[in-house]
Amino acid sequence: MQFKDYYEILGVKPDASDADIKRAYRKLARKYHPDVSKESGAEDKIKEVNEAYEALKDAERRREYDQLRAGGYRAGDDFRPPPNWQGRQGNGGFEEADFSDFFESLFGRGAGGARGGRSGPRRGSDLQARITIDLTSAFKGARERITLRDPVQGERTLEVKIPAGIEPGRQIRLSGQGNPGSAGGPAGDLLLEVGVREDARFKLDGQNIIVVVPITPWEAALGATVKVPTLAGEVELRIPPGSNTGSKLRLRGRGWPGKVAGDQIVVLEIHTPRAETDAQKQFYETMASSFDFKPRG
Repeated sequence: MQFKDYYEILGVKPDASDADIKRAYRKLARKYHPDVSKESGAEDKIKEVNEAYEALKDAERRREYDQLRAGGYRAGDDFRPPPNWQGRQGNGGFEEADFSDFFESLFGRGAGGARGGRSGPRRGSDLQARITIDLTSAFKGARERITLRDPVQGERTLEVKIPAGIEPGRQIRLSGQGNPGSAGGPAGDLLLEVGVREDARFKLDGQNIIVVVPITPWEAALGATVKVPTLAGEVELRIPPGSNTGSKLRLRGRGWPGKVAGDQIVVLEIHTPRAETDAQKQFYETMASSFDFKPRG
């Protein structure tokens, strides 16, 4: 069999922290998951990534693997465990049984068998997937359908409850929706990462929401009360006299929900109507002669 460089598979250095290894695993799991990946060989790649993470996430297994790797092995080298190798044979402790001969020669067969491994019920492994929703659904909460495709359970559709105020990149854990367990063990969980589409009107900036509101020149000059959209519905906003394009007004508590709700930042944008009639042109000429205004200094 061939030696596997688990650090190389995950794209991390041998001195990477546990947090670095976990981040690298999650990134690759999203990249090669059958639900999202269009790359050829993604199914084999995700198995390889899962195996590498299983070997390195456990401190004892990682220490034993590092001892072997320190002997000068490199990826692809012919490998046989040393005659006195004990590893974690018989301890199992991992959730996935579909690992390579290399992995099982080091740590035993997770589902038992000739190589020793743990017997009895075992929990199924977790699955990872991603769902993308619109900003309003993330703000208010919603129920969304997601279709999963994986080599173990085939294709299935789930209805997912999206909690109100979920932030982009957060995960929802769906208990029992992962891979099935063995020998009567419980199924794993589905870890569903939530992505949020960009919105044509609203921009999420941390806990704040930014919206650009067009106003007329006379509303800017004289002040006015206008209706402003928020994700929770329209509200009235008082525009102070003498406002300019780019002026920012704050609607407190109208931003993203949370323990402390964010604010909505209203950015004013003056829109000037086109003069199409003689009277309208005369109006602008009167304005020009009435003001000693030089915006360019």
